[in-house]
Amino acid sequence: MNKFVKIAIALVICLTVGYSAGVVTKPNIETWYVMLEKPVFNPPNWIFMPVWTVIYILMAIAAALVWDRIKENTEEVKKALLFFIIQLILNSIWSYLFFGLKNPMLALIEIVLLWLMIYETYLKFIKINKTAGYLLIPYLAWVGFATILNASIWWLNK
Repeated sequence: MNKFVKIAIALVICLTVGYSAGVVTKPNIETWYVMLEKPVFNPPNWIFMPVWTVIYILMAIAAALVWDRIKENTEEVKKALLFFIIQLILNSIWSYLFFGLKNPMLALIEIVLLWLMIYETYLKFIKINKTAGYLLIPYLAWVGFATILNASIWWLNK
């Protein structure tokens, strides 16, 4: 399987996770979320979809670049991709906790675990393919910001 097929597969997986999160999020944006008190640095709602779309694309390319090295470093690549899958699952769970269950505190606990797992994935990816590691930096930064935002929303609405 060539690199472009791997990128396509990873894109489908990552964008499907993003879409499923959107299915839970979208109906609650105009109802529950709009009623929450938010910090002054809360971005406008329209910014989240394009930012997440770019991040999912970067994540997919990063995963495909690591996957492409499977023949050279099988065990390390398998381990790195396992961490990637775990963080992807945690990524999808956050929307269900925050928007589906409407539970910012539980979502906050989970997003901290998510950030730590993204960081571990970054450390594993950068050892295998530097570009793949660098592609996860915007994701780390955005989830770091989202953690602060999540904590602020929880605090303001507890």
